[in-house]
Amino acid sequence: MEVNERDPVTGRETTGHEWNGIKELDTPVPRGVLMFLIVTHVWAIAWWFLVPSWPLGTTYTRGLLGIDQRQTVEARLVEARRDRVNWMNRIETEGYDVILADEALMQTVRSTGRQLFGDNCAACHGRDGKGGANYPDLTDDDWLWGGGPELIEQTMRVGINTRHPESRIGQMPAFGRDEMLDREQVRNVAAYVYSLTHPDYSTHENIKQIEAGREVFVTTCATCHEENAKGKRDVGAPNLTDSHWIYGEDLDTIIASVHGGRQGHMPTWDERLTTAEIKTLALYVHDLGTQQP
Repeated sequence: MEVNERDPVTGRETTGHEWNGIKELDTPVPRGVLMFLIVTHVWAIAWWFLVPSWPLGTTYTRGLLGIDQRQTVEARLVEARRDRVNWMNRIETEGYDVILADEALMQTVRSTGRQLFGDNCAACHGRDGKGGANYPDLTDDDWLWGGGPELIEQTMRVGINTRHPESRIGQMPAFGRDEMLDREQVRNVAAYVYSLTHPDYSTHENIKQIEAGREVFVTTCATCHEENAKGKRDVGAPNLTDSHWIYGEDLDTIIASVHGGRQGHMPTWDERLTTAEIKTLALYVHDLGTQQP
C-alpha cells in the first residue's frame, strides 16, 4: 500500500497536491459542518411530508399538516374586503363633519386617499399634490372654487370645462387676441396686476402705466376678479393679490395670460370612481391643504 507523505508540522497526510511549494493537507470536514448538513437534510425530508411540496402531474402532495397557502391568502383577502366595506360604507353614508371628527377613520382616509390620488390625480397635480406647470397646487389652501370637502367633491364629480351638464365653467378671455383691448391696454393692465404682488414695481417711472392699468382692470376685469382683485370663487376667478399662481406671476406671463386668455380643464370623475372613493379623495385633498404649516 502506498503511504502518502505526512506534513512534518501537523503530522497529517497530504493530498499530493502542491502549488508553488505549498502542499495541501488531507484535512477531514469539521464535525460541526457534517452535523449541520445532516440536520438540514433530515429537516428537508420531514418538510416534504409535512407541507405541500412534490408535483404529481395535475396535482401535488398535500402534506400532513394540511397547510394551503391559497386558502390562507383567500381568507385574508375576504377579511380585508370585509374591513374595507365597513369603513367605505361609513364614508359613503356619513357627513363630512362626522368623518373629520373621527381621527381613526381619517387615518384610513389618508392612507387610502394617498393611493387613490397617486393612481388618478398625480399625473397633473404631482404625487405630493403641489402641482406643476399650469396645474394648481393643492397643498397651499388657496382654492379657485372653494376648499371645503363638499366643494372639492362637487368639483371632482362635474369637472371644470367639461361636457358634464353641471360642469364648472371657468375661462379667462383672450383680451388681446380677440381685440377687446389694444396692445397698450394689455400691457398696462398686466403691469397693474403685477404691481399687486410686487409693490416695489410701483416706481415713479411706472406709476402712470399702473394707474392706467387699474382703470382698465376696473372696467374689464373686476366683474370676475372683483375690484379689489381678490377673485370670486363662484366663477373660479383667482385671487390676484396673493403669491399663489397657476400659470406664473412674472410680468411676461401675465401679459401672455391677458393677451391669449386661459382655460383650464379638469375631467369628471363621477363615472370613473365610486361615491366612497370620490369622498375619500375630497377628504384627502382637503387634508393636504389644512395640514400644511
